[in-house]
Formats: sequence, structure tokens, C-alpha cells
Amino acid sequence: MAVHIRLGPRGQGPLMGWWPREGTSARRIPTELAVHIRLRRVGKTKAPTYRVVIADSRAPRNGKFIETIGHYDPLAEPARLVVDAERARHWFKNGARPTSTTRSLLIRSGIPEGEVPASVR
Repeated sequence: MAVHIRLGPRGQGPLMGWWPREGTSARRIPTELAVHIRLRRVGKTKAPTYRVVIADSRAPRNGKFIETIGHYDPLAEPARLVVDAERARHWFKNGARPTSTTRSLLIRSGIPEGEVPASVR
């Protein structure tokens, strides 16, 4: 009876448990991600402006994002807030949840409070 030993990459010794099992892929791609609607800080030092973005919950504050749906300038008189309500509703239907600050901004932008889901934090 022949014994088969699978070798690791580049033929170095037997596999030590990190190689994917038969029938699985090397990269595990999650089917569902926690998607948040949050603020991304842009602008200069001591003069912040924010973009309202759709982002994976694991991404850093100013990191990778999926889509920009608006912007907010708190230092302008009066504060400027522009949000694409149609895109926001699209993301609500797909399970995106806003942070508490973003939720209040979405309500101020004219989206009825009943349509905006509860905040994540």
C-alpha cells in the first residue's frame, strides 16, 4: 500500500495545517459583511469637513470605503449637509446601519426618522 504525503509550497516538507483542505479556496471571502454608514474626516487641521460614506465595519475611519453618499461641513454658517437620500435608502434595505452621529445627520437631511434604522453604537 502506497502512502501519499502532500508537500507544502515549493516542495518543502509535509503540510503543517495551514494549507486549505480539499474543496476549499485559499482565501475565505465572507458572504455577509457588517456595513456601516459613517463619517470620514477630510479637510485641514482644525478645519474638518466630513464625507458620509458606506464602509465595512472593520475598515479604519479614513480607510477604504464602498461608496460616498454625501458630505457635511460643520464649520460653515449655517452648517452644510448634503445627502443622497435615494442611495441612503438603498443601503438601509441592504442592511447598512448608521452610527449615532450619522443617524442624526440623516434625519436632519430630511429622511423621516422611521426610515432610518437604529444606530450601531
